[in-house]
Amino acid sequence: MPTLLCLQICALLFASLYILCHFIITHFKKHTDFTAVHDDEDAAVNRIALGLCTFTLAVALGAVLLLPFSIISNEVLLSFPQNYYIQWLNGSLIHGLWNLVFLFSNMSLVFLMPFAYFFTESEGFAGSKKGIMARVYETSVVLLLLTLLVLGMVWVASAIVGNNAASRQSLYDLWEYYLPYLYSCISLFGVLLLLLCTPFGLSTMFTVTGKLLVKPRLLEDLDEQLSCTRFEEAAVSHRIHSGNASCWLNLDMEMLREQFFAIRSKRRKLELRHRASPWQRNLGYPLAMLGLLALTGISVLIVCFHVLELLLDDAAMPRGIQDASLGQVSFSIFGSFGAALQVVLIFYLMVSSVVGFYSSPLFTRLLPERQDTPLTKIIGNCVSLLVLSSALPVFSRTLGITRFDLLGDFGRFNWLGNFYIVFLYNMGFAGLTTLCLVKRVSWAVQAELIRAFGLHKLPLPVTRCRSRSKPC
Repeated sequence: MPTLLCLQICALLFASLYILCHFIITHFKKHTDFTAVHDDEDAAVNRIALGLCTFTLAVALGAVLLLPFSIISNEVLLSFPQNYYIQWLNGSLIHGLWNLVFLFSNMSLVFLMPFAYFFTESEGFAGSKKGIMARVYETSVVLLLLTLLVLGMVWVASAIVGNNAASRQSLYDLWEYYLPYLYSCISLFGVLLLLLCTPFGLSTMFTVTGKLLVKPRLLEDLDEQLSCTRFEEAAVSHRIHSGNASCWLNLDMEMLREQFFAIRSKRRKLELRHRASPWQRNLGYPLAMLGLLALTGISVLIVCFHVLELLLDDAAMPRGIQDASLGQVSFSIFGSFGAALQVVLIFYLMVSSVVGFYSSPLFTRLLPERQDTPLTKIIGNCVSLLVLSSALPVFSRTLGITRFDLLGDFGRFNWLGNFYIVFLYNMGFAGLTTLCLVKRVSWAVQAELIRAFGLHKLPLPVTRCRSRSKPC
């Protein structure tokens, strides 16, 4: 009975995540990829690929919620140990969720997403009867060849790393050695990607929040700026209409239209700032910035303290356990408040990593657009988010953000027991985050002061060369 109840709860949670992810993908997908006007076969293929993408995104969202749900469940069991209505919240359920998320994330990353991509690009073998099954056969063959190629590369890499008789003998053990080694390589790649994206995202969060919120008025006349912008917009609009009516005016109408749209966008932003209440303008923006600064500072301090623990105590190393002993002790020295802070930090780091991922020059093209995202880009976004989210529990435990030990196969990764990798990872995160934060905050403060005092309107100084033989 407890096993059946756990399965029902897991199915209910996953169904809720699947429905939510379906609405998210429908909000971004391109409608022309799913119309059945010209070709019913292509529309059916796209719907199947869309279902696989929805499943993968639901698994990614489940991986994000996995560690916070476990921490909150432990605190609830500590607060209400004898409550009848929360008896379903036990170690068996948490352990099952960890195993299911690990299984589905690897299955989606290794099989479902490559199948969805090759399925949308396939047309069937030459000479075969056209149809969906012909595409399925071609996709299966290509995926099988790709799987053999990847497994062969991992086999060669593992043979080079472990150059002894015992290691070579273990290479033939597919389930106990081979697949865990492959999963370990994938998790290490995801954790390294988080190491690069999260510090950059922590500094970019200040810029993104500044664009979403209304900034306070600091030594500026907003009414005068709004009047000038409206007058400039009217002048450019008059030039566009007069240029269409007069044939003797040699105007670049395309450039004027771009200028008009830019001025109109500026005018709308100024009107939004003008309509904002004094509380929203003078209190919301500073509080948001202080909150971001506090969360970033706390994260860096926790990582620095974890570095000291690694040097003094071997128990600080991330490790995996097989049995989830929930409801016995809190995973924070500050009790429920510390557990709540850990949950907030985990979500904040995940959001920062996503912001940093889409803000980096390498992955800017993957940024989805509303109602205009093709299916191949949706597949790429689902794979990227799955890699980031599936590495989040290992990332949080490696940095010491939480004391909750890794459950199931998440703790079987080979590199988790290497002290030098874990130590250098913590040092790299603290150093990169501090560097990005100081650089971004100093530039932002300098830009705000220049704009506030009107120094950006001053002409730039021009240096003249005294000697004609030497360039300036």
